[in-house]
Amino acid sequence: MAQKVYIVEGRKFRTEAEYRKALRDKQIIDRLREQIDFQDRRQLAQLVKTLQQKKYPFLTLLGQDFLEETEDTLQRLSKSPPSAGRRRKGQNADRTAGKSLSGKKAASAAPASGSVGSEQMDKYVQEELKRREKIRKRLALLCGVVAVGCLGYFGIYTYQAVRTQQEFARMAAFRERAEELPYPEVVTGPVIHYTQEGERVIPEILDEYKNLYNSNKRLIGWLKIDDTNIDYPVMQTTDNEYFLTHNINQQKDRNGALFLDKDCDVLAPSTNLIVYGHHMRSGNMFGTLDKYSSEEYYKEHPEIQFDSIYEKGTYEVMYVFRSRIYNEEDVVFKYYQFIDAMSQQEFDSNMQEMAAMSLYDTGVTASYGDRLLTLSTCDYYVDDGRFVVVAKRKN
Repeated sequence: MAQKVYIVEGRKFRTEAEYRKALRDKQIIDRLREQIDFQDRRQLAQLVKTLQQKKYPFLTLLGQDFLEETEDTLQRLSKSPPSAGRRRKGQNADRTAGKSLSGKKAASAAPASGSVGSEQMDKYVQEELKRREKIRKRLALLCGVVAVGCLGYFGIYTYQAVRTQQEFARMAAFRERAEELPYPEVVTGPVIHYTQEGERVIPEILDEYKNLYNSNKRLIGWLKIDDTNIDYPVMQTTDNEYFLTHNINQQKDRNGALFLDKDCDVLAPSTNLIVYGHHMRSGNMFGTLDKYSSEEYYKEHPEIQFDSIYEKGTYEVMYVFRSRIYNEEDVVFKYYQFIDAMSQQEFDSNMQEMAAMSLYDTGVTASYGDRLLTLSTCDYYVDDGRFVVVAKRKN
C-alpha cells in the first residue's frame, strides 16, 4: 500500500501531524500577505527583518520558504526605481486628493498605512507568544505534578519493600532460633478433625514453625532456593487475590506475599502444590524466578526447598516454561488448573503438556503418585503472561 503524502505550498509532508503544522504556517503567511504591500519597499524591509528575528512561530519549512521569497522580492525592488504601478491604492488616492491638501499632509499618509500593518503584525506576534507561554507553563506544571506523583509512588514502594524485607528477616531469624523459644500450647497436637469423609488427623506442626504459626495462622509453609533471595514464608487463604495486595501481616503492600493456591492441600496432599508470587522489579518475591530461563542458572540451582508447617520437602526442578492466563472457554492446557490428578492418564497428559512447553530438558521426569511443586509469577512477553517452574519432590 502506497504511503499517503500531504502537500502544502509545493512542500511534501509524510505525516498528518506535520501536515497540520504546515497548514497553520500557511494561515500565518496568508495573513501577512494580506497585510503587507509587497511593492512597498519599506514595509517589505520591515517584514524581512521581523522574519529574520524569528518573531513568527513557524513550525515547518514553509516559514523559511516565505523568508527567502520576501528577501528576493526586496532585493528586486532595491535594484529598480519605484513606479506608480507599485504604489498602494491608498497612496494613489491620497496623491489624487493632494490637490486640496498640503504636500506635507500627503507625504504623511504613506507611512501611516505601513505603521498600521506593522502594528497588526506585532499584535499577532505578541498574542501568539503569550499563547505559547501559557502552554509552556501548563506543561511545566503538569510535569511537576507527574514528578511529585512518581516520587511519592517510589517512596511508598521503597518503604513497603524495606518493611517487607525486615519482616521476612525477623521471621527467618525467629524460625532459626525456634529451639531456644518456648512453644505455645495451642499448636501442640496431633489434632483429629471430623469431616464428611470421616476422621482426619492433623499432625503436629514442626518445631521451627510453631511460634510463627501461633503469631500468624495463615502461614502454611516456607520456600527457599539456596544462593538466591527467594527465602520467604508462604501463606494460604480462601481468596487467591488477597495476598496479591497484602503482606503477611495483612497490611496493604504492593509486594504482596507468596501464597499457596486456595485449592491446594498440604495434608492430603495435593498432587501439585502451586505457589504464586509477584515478579517485583526490585527482585523481591519471585522477581528473580525468571532467571531459570537460563539452563546454566538451572544447573546452579537445581533444587527447591519447600516445607509445609507439617513436613519438610526438597524438590528437583523438572520443567521451566512460559504460559499465560487463558479465557475460561479456551480449550488449552492450563497449568494453574492442574492440582490433583485423578488418574494416571490425566497425570501423564499433564506431564506431556509441560514437557512440550519446557525451555530445556532437565532430564528429570515424574510418574503417577509423585508429588509436584509449581512456582508461578508474572511474565510480560504477552498479556497475562506467566513464568512457571515445576519441580518433583525427592523421595
